[in-house]
Amino acid sequence: MTLRLMQAAALLALAACGATSSQSSAQQSATEKPFAVAEVTRFDAPWALTFLPGSGLPMTNMALVTEKAGKLWLVDATNGRKQEVTGIPAVASEGQGGLADVVAHRDFAGNQRIYLSFSERTEGGTTRAAVGYGRLIFSGPAVPGGPVGVSLQQFKVIWRGPSVDSSVHYSQRIAFAPDGTMFVSSGERFQFDPAQDPKSDLGKIIHMTDEGQRIGGQWHSMGHRNVLGLDVGPDGRLWETEMGPRGGDELNLIVQGRNYGWPKVSYGSHYSGIPIPDDHKSRGFEEPKVWWNPSISPSSLLIYTGDLFPQWKGDALIGALSGQALIRVDIDGDKARKADQWAMGARIRAVDQGPRGEIYLLEDGPGGRLLRLEPVERSVSRAGASSGELPRE
Repeated sequence: MTLRLMQAAALLALAACGATSSQSSAQQSATEKPFAVAEVTRFDAPWALTFLPGSGLPMTNMALVTEKAGKLWLVDATNGRKQEVTGIPAVASEGQGGLADVVAHRDFAGNQRIYLSFSERTEGGTTRAAVGYGRLIFSGPAVPGGPVGVSLQQFKVIWRGPSVDSSVHYSQRIAFAPDGTMFVSSGERFQFDPAQDPKSDLGKIIHMTDEGQRIGGQWHSMGHRNVLGLDVGPDGRLWETEMGPRGGDELNLIVQGRNYGWPKVSYGSHYSGIPIPDDHKSRGFEEPKVWWNPSISPSSLLIYTGDLFPQWKGDALIGALSGQALIRVDIDGDKARKADQWAMGARIRAVDQGPRGEIYLLEDGPGGRLLRLEPVERSVSRAGASSGELPRE
C-alpha cells in the first residue's frame, strides 16, 4: 500500500463519526433475498459513491460519498468512519441540483485524480451542469494520533453544459471506459426539444478524454431525458438507465451516433396524461432493451463484475427511487431481460461494487444510509412521483 493510502487509513482510524454495523431492521427476511443487509453509516441526502483503486490492489475499503448540498466524505466502508474532504467547488444546491457524481480515475493510485459533477450558478442567475477533476491529497504523518487531513486540490472544470433556467434533469453521471476515456450524461433539463437538437448538449451522452477533449464529434448519443445511471460492462458496452415521464423508464444499450427518441417517442405518457408515440423503430429511433411501466424511477446503474455473487456477473443492478428497490436485469451480450426486484423499504439513490464484490447502496434523503449487501452465508460473520409537471426525483 502506498504512503498516501496508509495516511488515509490512519485518518479514518482517527475520525469516527457515528458508524454502526447493525443489521438493517427495515429489510425483508434473508430467506426472501439472496443477500443480508448491514448498515455502515448515514449521510444527509447522499448522491453517489466510488471506491478508490489502490496500489497493487484492484480496490481498497476507502470510498468517497457525495452529499447533494455540497459535501464530500472519505469513508472507511468496513466500519463507517468518515472524514470530510475540503476544497470542494461551490455548488448550486436547489431542486435536483447540487454535488452529484464522484468517480475515481482508473489510475488513481498513480495520479490521485477524482472527478466530480455538480451544478453551478452562472452570472446570469441560471444554472448549468459541470464536470471537473482534482487531486485528492492526504496530509500529516501516518502515525497513530497524528494530524491527518484530506483535501481536493488543483480542481479544474473540463466540461460545462448549457445555462438553463431550470433546477431539474441535470443527469450528470460519469463512467470510465476501459481505454481511460470517459462518458458524461447530460439531461435535457426539462426542456424537451433540445434533446433532438444535434447542436445542443442537452439530452446527450458525451464521450471525452480524461482532460475533457471531445471524442467522435459533438455527442456520442442523443434523444435522452434524464440519464441517472451510466456504466461500462467488462465487454466494453456502454449501458444507461433513464427516467421516462409518467412511466417509460428505460435501460438502454448505448451505441455511438444513435438517437434514443426523447421527446418524440416513449413508453410513458406526459404528466398531463397526453400519450406519447411508442413506435421507436418506425420513426428511426433505438428501442430500449428494457422498460418499466409503472415507473420505478431508476437512479443509478452498476454492471456487476465481482465474485461474491457469481450468478450476477455481467448483469445490471439498478437502484430505484419511487420503486424503493434494488433491481437486477439479466444481460447476455446485447440482450437484456428483467430478472429480480427486491424491495428495500427506502428510495435507493446509488449502487456500487466494493473491493471484494460486495454491493453497496445509498439511500436517498436526510439520514440516507450506506448499506452493505453480502451473500447470506458470508455476511453473518462481518461486523419521485408527482401529481404535476415535475420530474420523479
